Amino acid sequence: MNKNKIIYILVGLLLLLGIFGVFYKRFDLTSEKRYTLSDATIKTLESIKKPVMIEVYLDGDFPASFKQLQNETKFLLDEFRKINPKIDYKFRDPIAEKIPMDTLQAMGMQPSMLPDIKDGKITNIVMYPYAAIKYEDYGFAIPLIIQQTGIDSSEQLNKSIESLEYNFASNIKAMTEEHKKNIGFLVNQDELGKQEFTSFVEMALENYNVGPIIPENKTELSLADIPKLRQMDALVIAKPRKAFTTNEKVILDQYIMNGGKSLWMLDAVNAEMDTLFRSKKIMAYPVDMNLTDMMFSYGVRVNPGLVKDMKQSALIRLVTGEVAGNPQFTNLMWPYFPLGISQNQNAITKNINPVKFEFPTSIDTLSRKNTKFNVLFESSDHTITKSIPNYVSLSEMVKMDSIGAMEQASTPKIFAVSLEGKFQSAYATRSEKNSFPNFKNQSSNNKMIVIADGDIARNQTVKGQAMPLGFDYLTQQRYGNEQFLRNALDYLLDDSNLMALRNRNIEMRLLDKQRIDAERQKWQWTNLLLPLGILGVLGALFFWLRKKQFS
Repeated sequence: MNKNKIIYILVGLLLLLGIFGVFYKRFDLTSEKRYTLSDATIKTLESIKKPVMIEVYLDGDFPASFKQLQNETKFLLDEFRKINPKIDYKFRDPIAEKIPMDTLQAMGMQPSMLPDIKDGKITNIVMYPYAAIKYEDYGFAIPLIIQQTGIDSSEQLNKSIESLEYNFASNIKAMTEEHKKNIGFLVNQDELGKQEFTSFVEMALENYNVGPIIPENKTELSLADIPKLRQMDALVIAKPRKAFTTNEKVILDQYIMNGGKSLWMLDAVNAEMDTLFRSKKIMAYPVDMNLTDMMFSYGVRVNPGLVKDMKQSALIRLVTGEVAGNPQFTNLMWPYFPLGISQNQNAITKNINPVKFEFPTSIDTLSRKNTKFNVLFESSDHTITKSIPNYVSLSEMVKMDSIGAMEQASTPKIFAVSLEGKFQSAYATRSEKNSFPNFKNQSSNNKMIVIADGDIARNQTVKGQAMPLGFDYLTQQRYGNEQFLRNALDYLLDDSNLMALRNRNIEMRLLDKQRIDAERQKWQWTNLLLPLGILGVLGALFFWLRKKQFS
């Protein structure tokens, strides 16, 4: 057998092996590396020890735009399976399989109605753009389409594709982790009550272990509570209304110095909407939580002035008239309920609905060595700060439409901020540190989030039933509070850097529709004739070489 025949045989074998998928190599030539899994995702997938099944409900007859989402999902799950064969997936068509709607809704899936035009007629297609992840005896459904208002369908689809890797990787990680992280929420300072905090706890329980921190002596945090605090990876302080004692602050300070993450939701002003609805006018007054010195050492100051946003605010429902004895309701913008709209590419706030704040104050950040600050939400440039104590009246709503109020520009006020770095203890130079064993003056790299609104985590309650977090029962508006706080917890407890995937940007490479219409026939004929021409040239070349060889 000559040398040429051996080469031909080897080349043929390699081609056959490649065709049957025995080996392959893909090259990601996109500038944003959209087809390359992150190191954090690969590490998560490699850690899975037991089978994971993913059922994607994206099969069937639906508009072409969703075919792109289907293809991107399939490609991503193919890559997952190549990293770890214990991960498998299949696509399902719930309509063709006639899966009962009750069954799908019990899994957390809500139907989407998509308009489709065929033969000049508009028809509605029902689909369930979800994926169900199944691991051992557990199952969890994740949406494949992000729910964000104010964007068109193409942008929504693109952002959904951007979020695919994070959605799958983070939920797989949460479901397959052998040891879930622990979150404690403080119950001692007249914080949000059980019914008001139900939705937050249920949301946190999806990925973490959650439990209350109740002082052993039933009065205040003491050294006896330190072992319980050390078991908590993060601590949530939701709307405290009783001042912290110095001993409690030392214990919380040392919890942070020893690596504990913290989520602070603080009200610096006492103003409640329920009271205002009843009396039409209330006196708002400052609330001193005795945290100023402690927060100051970390680089944060929560101001007591109420923020009124005259440009972007949530709606409240009021009686504005009466017809035949029936009250007439109208949804009106309320300046004391400003909306947090993300204006920067932050992993915590990206691709979520506007967040509703209720009677928030503002936050100042102070320069601190080894600490990095990131503004999460701030007001618009049409903001008024109202000094406290002062009256708040429902009649202030009428003045929102006045030209003077809308033209009164001001510097945006910060509502929420994240801190990351090495925090300096508030008691490093004070005598109180002598009462704490193994006192630390500075933390290692740590994280903290401070929000100048305690009601951001409060759910509404209707007839004893807790509403979803961020849902306003009266106006039927759904805000992004739940997703924001979910992301906040994930950011604080993310030790694998998966949150960085939320900042992934995928460039939309759209075709020029006008050029498509103008050059349609040209490219149709090119695609038809060019392959035939190439085959003809190759055939003629092969015939000429064969004739030359045997002549």
